[in-house]
Amino acid sequence: MFCPQCGSSQSDDLKFCKTCGANLQAVRLAVAAREPDEKFDWSKTWVAEMFLSESERKKRLEELERMRGITPEVKRYNEIKGGVITSFVGLALMIFLSIFMEGIIRGGKIPPDAAEIISRLWIAGVFPFFVGLGLMINGIFVSKRQAEAARRAQHATPGALREGADARAIRSADTSEFITPDYSVTEGTTKHLSSSGPKQ
Repeated sequence: MFCPQCGSSQSDDLKFCKTCGANLQAVRLAVAAREPDEKFDWSKTWVAEMFLSESERKKRLEELERMRGITPEVKRYNEIKGGVITSFVGLALMIFLSIFMEGIIRGGKIPPDAAEIISRLWIAGVFPFFVGLGLMINGIFVSKRQAEAARRAQHATPGALREGADARAIRSADTSEFITPDYSVTEGTTKHLSSSGPKQ
């Protein structure tokens, strides 16, 4: 069998590719699950994604995010949250390195020239601190404008909704509300309960 990811020849009893680690068992199951007369659709494979243009890839990614309920506002909050976490990790690293290196220096077995270098190792925590700060600033100011532009674009094209579609079904998922369906699963199966005649 040839690995569909890297193209290397693999033994039929292997579950994973020795070269790239691709799941060969899943490939075998997908091929076996295919209908015998069904033609193989290359557009649903990773090969088709290789030939996508950058704009098509971006559209596909946006569509996937929309289907998952990841809006620009959600991305913005995640970016701010990531910035806060990264900044505090940097701050904690600075404090830890400062105290730890000071303890090593006070141990007295470090030469004075090495002590000068060791006493400044806490600077390593500055990098994640400023990365987190940058993420927070970007999330608060830049991403806010992008989220507002996306919201305006969404309100400017109400024709994208189907005729008579419920607007609640289009929004991102909210687990505290339930959407009342327009149909019933048992609609055709319980009608005979109201009739007094024999069941068929």
